[in-house]
Amino acid sequence: MKSILSNLTFQVLVAITLGVIVGVYFPGFAPSAELISKCFINLISMLIAPIIFFTIVLGIAHMGDMKRVGRVGGKALLYFEIVTTAAIAIGLLVANILKPGVGVKVPEGDVTKIAKYAEQAGEIKWLEFVTHIIPKNIFEAFSKGEILQILFFAILFGYGLSKLGTPGQSLLGTFDKISKVLFNMMKVVMRVAPIGAFGGMAFSIGTYGIGTLKPMASLMGSVYLTCFLFIFVVLNLICRFYKFSLWAYLKYIRQEILIVLGTSSSESVLPSMMRKMEDIGCDKSVVGLVIPTGYSFNLDGTSIYLAMAVIFLTQVFNIDLSLGEQISIMAVLMVTSKGAAGVTGSGFIVLASTLTALKIMPVEHIAILLGVDRFMSEARAITNMIGNGIATIVIAKSENEFDEEKYQNAIRPLAIEKAEEDHF
Repeated sequence: MKSILSNLTFQVLVAITLGVIVGVYFPGFAPSAELISKCFINLISMLIAPIIFFTIVLGIAHMGDMKRVGRVGGKALLYFEIVTTAAIAIGLLVANILKPGVGVKVPEGDVTKIAKYAEQAGEIKWLEFVTHIIPKNIFEAFSKGEILQILFFAILFGYGLSKLGTPGQSLLGTFDKISKVLFNMMKVVMRVAPIGAFGGMAFSIGTYGIGTLKPMASLMGSVYLTCFLFIFVVLNLICRFYKFSLWAYLKYIRQEILIVLGTSSSESVLPSMMRKMEDIGCDKSVVGLVIPTGYSFNLDGTSIYLAMAVIFLTQVFNIDLSLGEQISIMAVLMVTSKGAAGVTGSGFIVLASTLTALKIMPVEHIAILLGVDRFMSEARAITNMIGNGIATIVIAKSENEFDEEKYQNAIRPLAIEKAEEDHF
């Protein structure tokens, strides 16, 4: 009994359940719950930038071959584009088959609340997205948590460190110790994950209420169903092709899935996913390159949601789209979906920017989604996280940087339980 109570998976499940109950019966607690959730996310965010930096620097320095770094990065970007494009196509296909918006009568949304999203969407200059990766001030990049900028700087720093040769070994040893300290800090932070999950769920239910789901039940059901199909059909086929088990992988990251469910943010588990991908057999350098890059470029769940939300809105407002127009939507989403970060709410900003670019309806129409967007962010974030882990294993296997023996040991039930105790 004691072991069950001390198990983090059990604690998070209980916390999520309590969060739902508190949200339903004590909606006035929502502002306090939001503060609890934000404090937990901030604790994680505090560690993300340094963990990414030291993981990548150590991986590159040990690798010592920039051609290989470029090859791994190129493979990852190609994989991301293929898989997210498939996600967009599946989202459009399912939305056209199920027609979640046909016949739906929804109340007008609060247009005033959409102004900030439309403004942020208008500020996004997609042609400048690539140039933004190069930081003007690395300290500013760290303070703002700009993952891609930190990634870029860390690759150059790792390369410079590798060129030092023997004199650089002392600094490499110091960095390795700092990295271990950061992961020890993460263990402490993750112990309060149930509190963060409770706060996130209580805030969502208390603020928006379960009643707001009824008019949008068809869209929510369609998004969750499509994400489910994408994971267990598309990603499962990828897993089978690369000869590893989707079920074993999902069991291995079960705690991360529950934490993301409670917090609605895939960034809440970014550090622990990096550590777990190393422990399951992926090389440190591959993990350091693929996971952080994937948080901006490999957003399968977000891609599905964006595609389905656009089609849903056209169905609700009786806007007929030709095949050519839907292909145009897919082309635009292939670009705009890459701008969404792993934090809650960014998908909504990208949806606003997508509609602005398409010019098929007033951007104010997305106001009707405000009440349920938070409830669909769980599906997006979980699918994004699962997809990024699978991408890491795929790239590691393609580079022959995957330890099969380590993988077989890691997915054993007893090993998973021990790893959860060690990690948290």
